[in-house]
Amino acid sequence: MVVIPLTLTISLCLVFTFLVFFLREHARSRTGGAERDSLMPLAEEMPRTQAAAPRRATPAARTGVPPLR
Repeated sequence: MVVIPLTLTISLCLVFTFLVFFLREHARSRTGGAERDSLMPLAEEMPRTQAAAPRRATPAARTGVPPLR
């Protein structure tokens, strides 16, 4: 009959451990999360700014012929 108190003690320890980790992760999720942290190595340190690409002249524009509609 020593097995029942031992089982209850181990179960309560597991429940307490789960609650501690759950609450810790729940409090942390406001500032980030596992998904966000896993993508951090892919984030650029200095984000690129998109500059306007130079427009190429089409063959019709070079000859002075208006494009077909």
